[in-house]
Formats: sequence, C-alpha cells, structure tokens
Amino acid sequence: MLNLTYIINDKKYDVSESDNNIIIEIKKSAHREKITVKALNDLVLNYASNSLDIEFSDDSKFFLNGYQSWTDTKECYLYEKEKIARRAKRFFKKFKKNDTFDKTRDLLLNRFAFDRYGDVLSYDYSTNKLHGYDIFYIKGKKEFFSYNYNFRNAYLVYEILRKERKINVVSDIKKLHLKKGEEFTLFDYSLFDNNEEGLNGLYELYPYKYSEKIFGYTSWYNYYQNINEEIILRDLEGLDSRFNLFQIDDGYETFVGDWLDIDKNKFPNGFEAIVKKIHEKGYKAGIWLAPFVAEEKSKLFREHKELFKRDKKNNLVKAGGNWSGFYLLDMDNKNTLAYIEKCLRYYIDLGFDFFKLDFLYAVTLPRYYDKTKAMATEKGYKFVRDILENKLILGCGAIPSTSSSYFDYLRVGPDVSLKFDDVWFMRFAHRERISTKVTLQNTIYRSIFNKHLFYNDPDVFLLRDENIELNNKQKEALLTINALFGSVLMTSDNIATYNDKTKEILEDALKLFKDAKDIKYERDNDYIHIEYKYNDKIEKITYDTVRGEIINGR
Repeated sequence: MLNLTYIINDKKYDVSESDNNIIIEIKKSAHREKITVKALNDLVLNYASNSLDIEFSDDSKFFLNGYQSWTDTKECYLYEKEKIARRAKRFFKKFKKNDTFDKTRDLLLNRFAFDRYGDVLSYDYSTNKLHGYDIFYIKGKKEFFSYNYNFRNAYLVYEILRKERKINVVSDIKKLHLKKGEEFTLFDYSLFDNNEEGLNGLYELYPYKYSEKIFGYTSWYNYYQNINEEIILRDLEGLDSRFNLFQIDDGYETFVGDWLDIDKNKFPNGFEAIVKKIHEKGYKAGIWLAPFVAEEKSKLFREHKELFKRDKKNNLVKAGGNWSGFYLLDMDNKNTLAYIEKCLRYYIDLGFDFFKLDFLYAVTLPRYYDKTKAMATEKGYKFVRDILENKLILGCGAIPSTSSSYFDYLRVGPDVSLKFDDVWFMRFAHRERISTKVTLQNTIYRSIFNKHLFYNDPDVFLLRDENIELNNKQKEALLTINALFGSVLMTSDNIATYNDKTKEILEDALKLFKDAKDIKYERDNDYIHIEYKYNDKIEKITYDTVRGEIINGR
C-alpha cells in the first residue's frame, strides 16, 4: 500500500484517491513497479513508502546494502539489530539535556561529528527496523531480489519491519519541492521471486565492465600522513614487475583542501620527478584527493568561506571530524566548481593516471530543497568524471549506486585497521568506522557488485610484522578474501622486507587473484562458507567472522 505525504503552506496532507493537489500513476509488470507523481499545485514531498507483499521466515537472511562505501554491509538475520547507528542517534537526539550532557554532546558533535558519515541525520532508525539501500535480496525458504532503477532521482531504502513482518520500500525524497505541473518518479524497482533471475536482471542493467585488475601500493596504511619523498621513493624501489599501480595517499598536501600546495618540507622537489620514476617502472601513478571538502585549518577554508555550502540557517555544513574537522564545498557555486577543476587539472598535468577520490558521501549531507540527495550526488560525481575524462577513478566513501555510472573502481568497505576491530571505543561511534572485521564482511557480501557496477576495491592486505597488531592468521585471511572477492589488491607494506615465507604466501594469493573462478559464499551465523574453483578443482574454506581467521581450507 502506498503511503505518501506532502506539504503545502506548512500543512501536511496524506494522499487520497480524490486528491486535488497531486496525480499518482502506478505501472506494474511481472518484474517491475513504477510510481510517478505530478504536482497540480506547488508542494513539498515529505514521505513516500510502499508495502511489498513478500513473505519471509525466522531463518531468512536479508542482504542490507549500506548507505555508502564504508557503511557495514552484510546478510542479516531477523534478530540482528543496527546497534551502532541507533545508539548514536539516541545519544545525539534523545537524551535529556543538562549542562554536563550539553558539553559532552557539543564536544563529540562539533569535534568528531560522528553523525555525519552515514545516514543517521536522514533516516529514522528504530529497534523494530533493519534497512539497506538500492539492492536487496532475501535468502531462505522464500527468495526475493530487487534493485532500484530510479537511483538517479531518488535512493531506495528497503525496510524490514520486525513486529509487522513486512517489507517496505521508502523513496529518499524528503523536503523535495515540486512546482505546479512538475512530474517526479517516486519509485521504480524490480521484483523477482528467484535470486538467480534477479541477479541476472541486475547484470542486464549493469553489463560486464572491462577494466584492468589492480595490484598496487598505497602509502596510507603504514605511514598515514607521515609520508615524505624519501619514504615514497624507497617503497617505490622495493616493488617488482607484478605491480601496476603506485598511489600516493593523504599527507602530501599542506592541508586537506589546499590541493595546489604540496608540502615543500616533505616533498622539496614536488611530484614531477616521482611521477616520472613511477612511469619508468611501468606502473600507473595514483594520487589521493578529497575534492568536495576542505579542513578547518586549510587556507581555502580560512580565506574563502564563500566557496562552502551553508544550510538554511546560514551555518556551514560540517562533513566530519577528520583532520581539524572538515566542511562541504558548495557544488552549486560556479567559483567552487572552478576551484575543484583547477586542482584536478593540476594533477592531470603532473601526469597522474589514477585518482582515488575520497569522502564523496559529503555531497549528500545538506538538506536540499531543489533536488534529492541522489540528484546532488549524480551532479557531483558526473562533474569530476567529466574533468578527469579517461583517467581511472577509484571512489571512496561514496554512494555505490551513483558510483556505478562514473567510477572504474569503488571501495566496498571501511578502512582496514591495524587491529582486527580497531580500538574499543570506536565501536560506539558510527557504522562507517575503521574496522578490518567489518570490511572483510563487506568484501564478501558486496562481491555481487564486482565487475558490473564497478571493480570492487576491498582495501589493503598487510603481511608485514612491524607496526601492526593483526595476528598471522588474520593477515592471511585478509589477503585471501581480498584476492578471491576483489578486483583491486593493494598493500602499504615495503615488500622488499618480506621473508621467503611471506613471499610465498603473497605469490599463492596472487594466483587466486588471477585465476580463481565461480566463487560462492553462504553465511552460517558467525561463519561464512566459501567455495571456488582453482585449477579445475573445487576448493572450500570457512571464514570465522569473530576471530577473523580461516579455520579450514587449502
């Protein structure tokens, strides 16, 4: 049943059959449902949901695709809860106020901005609900598969209502203004009662993409922002001919946002000679940027606040707490767009081939009134693709459905942590937190996207012995799962320091990365059973998601 509300002159209306303000058109076919509206008067769309007549059982498993790259994604059982985001929202919005609370809240919200990385500000979390975005399936006695055709207009939220035992779809259109005579597609989604048929339908919408698999190096997960010319050239020298990418990550710029200011203390000779040496070794040269944001300490933020997005109360839109705290640039400002283009072209002219664009979720943060979040994201991602033309783009912290139209590669999980599940207090922060435990699950469950929506980047493997707290079995599991389920295999290790045993482990994984086929998985509570074909032989392994180890295998 369709539930649609809208607002005219601050009064909320529920749509009825005899509505004089809006016309609804519903088209149904065997595997598709489309609902459009036409405004007969100026109005604001407030909420739109539709109930699906889908049965499921207590032992059903639901694929819940997270909001952005880093959001935890997996097959869930009905009893599982979205604990972290629920706690975050309760903390930020529902506690009774007092002086101590106000100070604590302000410290966390203003400094760390835990509520900005995901959908906490825009989605109504509840203990009664589970939810995911744009692609959804159910495994069990009854199967169901659905995906969103309408992702350029509005993201689609699939909701599981525990008590009511119902499935809803919700169109992400809140506060969208429609002028008299305007039409808008609220819903357009597929409906399959067979998962194989549904997946084939998805692949018809997203045909096989022909991109190159990446075996590469990134500077981030060993040195983080503490990089310099000596480190970069040393690790470059340690790589061999098996690699095809060398990527310089965050830390080369003076401040995030000041992309034209390469830190002269770290890189006194700039990047031109480094890029030349990367190319001489036969690798693509990669660079990291976060084009839609700038941090508080940046010259751009201090001197050009007119380039930044403001909300209706004229407050700058904070996008997160990394670095000194960072803010969203105004993608509706032509001067802002000119600045972003100038920065990207600077690195094109330096000879970079591969662009890792990060924190791309930020463009969805303001409450837009002339467009949905999907439409704003479409505009932003298309803008950078048009500038970079045929350069390779790896999206990170990005919305998967929109990324499929513009990016070659996409990070499919949060950052790998040097501990298996990061420090304990970050588990209460947000669903996009750094975690090797979470990203390994994302790598497996989002593998259905691989080579169709984009080539999946599961983040790095780490086999070194220093500056890491993963045990050897966890390191090997990380490498094996990345090799099986991803199309990007990256490391931040200086592989010149590997001993013979470590070299052998890496060589075996590279064979899987190249030649393993027909990879399948099945969740069994805390275990994931994995099957694949290698050298014409069926191999089976079991991954323990709690310990982070493969407990049986080749």
